[in-house]
Amino acid sequence: MDQLEAGVEHHESQVNEVEMSPALPGSKRVCVAFIGGYPRGAAFGAVTCSRSAKGREDFRKYHASAIEVPGPEVDRLAATAGKFKLFLVMGAIEREGGTLYCSTLYFDSRGAYMGKHRELMPTCSERLIWGCGDGSNLKVYVTPVGRIGRLICWEKKMPLARTALYAQGLEVYCIRTADSRGYWQASMLHIATEGACFVLSANQFCRRKDYPPAPEYTFGVFADEEPSPETIVCPGGSVIMSPLGNVLAGPHYKGETILIADLDMSEIVKAKFDFDGVGHYSRPEVLSLTVRNQPYNPVTFTSSSDGNRHP
Repeated sequence: MDQLEAGVEHHESQVNEVEMSPALPGSKRVCVAFIGGYPRGAAFGAVTCSRSAKGREDFRKYHASAIEVPGPEVDRLAATAGKFKLFLVMGAIEREGGTLYCSTLYFDSRGAYMGKHRELMPTCSERLIWGCGDGSNLKVYVTPVGRIGRLICWEKKMPLARTALYAQGLEVYCIRTADSRGYWQASMLHIATEGACFVLSANQFCRRKDYPPAPEYTFGVFADEEPSPETIVCPGGSVIMSPLGNVLAGPHYKGETILIADLDMSEIVKAKFDFDGVGHYSRPEVLSLTVRNQPYNPVTFTSSSDGNRHP
């Protein structure tokens, strides 16, 4: 949190600044970042039908480092957004009870928390440590910088989830990922043109030394060979793309960076002249989508009293 606030203050005039078209006077900023930690390479001592004592302790530490929503960390993020007049789209590991969720938090430039999105389906072994979200927060938020929405990492491969955002008039699609492979850029280009939206894709750049040292933390992906402190374990690849398929900034693979681009919102309508997947290019009599956007709780108490609920 301290590093985030210091970084925003240092780059106040640069942090993913989005200069809007003349139709929306003034400028706002959208910052895409990440707190709570992505446990790249960590196995949490788990194999089929067995968990090690160290793996359980690793999960306990990871659970302790997550944040609760609402909570004091959320209040600090809101205050930071308000101080610097940011529209802040923040990735975080959220803790609720004994379960963790990979979540996105939204804040407006007045310093107000707007809401969150929990990842619908964590990818592969991430399901070991993160729970699944539901449709209640599969939302697009209306702001002066456009209609902002987000999916997380490989959720973007779920065409129905993307369609649910498109149907809400998505204009600025913010996505974070831990995938730096080359195909990611092609996927971002596809989504920008499919959804006729601006895509702001943020990926981490990190070296081995950014994680705790061995044996406290080991990288299972490197098998028996522990990488050197300077080894790049994720090379980045953050990028900004336009609805007409143009790369506006990035992709950047040469270290930490801040991407800046002017977003001409008139491009959205120009792109939808070609393709509007939830408008003139849809065939609802043949194909349609139903989104169950109510919350699903594992236990419901019929009494209005909260006395029996877990705090």
